[in-house]
Amino acid sequence: MSKSGLIEPPSPPAEGASKSKLQDRQSERDHRQLRIDKVGVRNLRFPIQVRDKAHSIQNTVATIGMFVDLPEEFKGTHMSRFIEALNAHGDVIHVENISDILVSMQERLHARTSHIEIEFPFFRVKAAPATGKEAVMDYLARFDAAACGKETDFMLTVKANVTTLCPCSKAISRHGAHNQRGEVTVQLRSLGVVWIEEVIDLIEASGSSELYALLKREDEKAVTERAYENPVFVEDLVRNVALKLKAHPEITWWKVEAENQESIHNHNAYACIEMS
Repeated sequence: MSKSGLIEPPSPPAEGASKSKLQDRQSERDHRQLRIDKVGVRNLRFPIQVRDKAHSIQNTVATIGMFVDLPEEFKGTHMSRFIEALNAHGDVIHVENISDILVSMQERLHARTSHIEIEFPFFRVKAAPATGKEAVMDYLARFDAAACGKETDFMLTVKANVTTLCPCSKAISRHGAHNQRGEVTVQLRSLGVVWIEEVIDLIEASGSSELYALLKREDEKAVTERAYENPVFVEDLVRNVALKLKAHPEITWWKVEAENQESIHNHNAYACIEMS
């Protein structure tokens, strides 16, 4: 305190004095001796470029999760290093860089395994069935990739909606038949490239009718008549998709799920079939 009674500010550190080292709590030893299978960050938004069969490249925005395993001796992981690994490959993810990102995560976080999940909207321009008027349709796609050392596993997921018209309702009703929107989810692994558009096409060909973003009256007539002439149960839907996946030469494993948002029941109808 100065003679005037005022508190004097502390003197600045001498030039060249070393800063105190910040404590690294994550690297401290944990006494519970339990390894963690996956730890990391989720719900991270980031630009991504994906291959588009029609236009070669499509720019979209992904929701990303990044994880590694944590050995039993460490208290925690370093969350900032996930973001560093992602941004080290530029301000846009290219699908071809996924393996590099997985390796970078292992190196930066001293992990044995690494995982990344990338979910994004995928867009197509689709023409209405009668008038040919075009509008943009959106679908949901997802990449799940994991690496253990140099070995990488990659899985593609595609979700698309179709119309399903009930065969039983058509058979017993004097007028019409109930129909609803069905959501189909396909997961697959493959030897080579399988286009997202290919998966969308085989899903849309398996229901009673496709969905469209834009329909004029002529189109609406065509869609409803097509659905009425092609009734499918939810069981038919997953079997139809499965047969098309089995016939694809590049696909080595697949799983199909379908859920109909029933229009006359207070529940949904569901079916699932997986390659054995």
